[in-house]
Amino acid sequence: MKYYYDLHLHSCLSPCGDMDMTPNNITGMAKLLGLDIIALTDHNTCRNCEATIAAGKENGVVVVPGMELTTSEDIHAVCLFPNLERAMEWSDYVDSHRIKVRNRPDIYGRQVMMNALDEETGEIEHLLLPASEISIMNAYKIVKDFGGICYPAHVDRDSLSILSVLGEIDESCGFVTAELADKSKLPALRKLHPILDTLNLVTSSDAHYLENMRDAENRIELEELTAECLVRTLDLPKI
Repeated sequence: MKYYYDLHLHSCLSPCGDMDMTPNNITGMAKLLGLDIIALTDHNTCRNCEATIAAGKENGVVVVPGMELTTSEDIHAVCLFPNLERAMEWSDYVDSHRIKVRNRPDIYGRQVMMNALDEETGEIEHLLLPASEISIMNAYKIVKDFGGICYPAHVDRDSLSILSVLGEIDESCGFVTAELADKSKLPALRKLHPILDTLNLVTSSDAHYLENMRDAENRIELEELTAECLVRTLDLPKI
């Protein structure tokens, strides 16, 4: 069965995320937009995933725990996990392999953790935007060792994407999936980067504000509507 998805969303924990991006607002908006399954992918952390998963259950939307990793090359990659436990193990790993610079809320914005009732439970002290020590060349393998899947984010953008930084998606990275921000750019991209024809492609919003979340438009075929099934499906090589 096919389900509507958005697999790249930020909460108020991302310093560039709006304070209205709370667990209940995100999942409530997803329900209003007709989405069946979403992923929370804050920058370099999974600390708001537990609350958003719980809010999603209340609002009738499946939430996949995830992260938008910033690699050592300043490339963004989406990391998704089958369950919260594996996601939090990965979050701790990234936290121990990233540059620690104290956040300046007046410049970058607050980094707020919340519970399932949208109540603030704390803030992350160190800025979540700087690059980690993890290279794009081995990100897929490392995330897979944690039970998840990793793929390059918004490959069609002019910054912070694997194509804008490296100029190509190296087969040795092992990626089987890639994300587009604007699928209308795909025909032109395919001519320049034939490797895209060999990858599963998803299109997500990368929304940092509620108004940037998109109507139900993109669908994925899943045997069952679960995070486990979604991760397993995205990790299957394209036939």
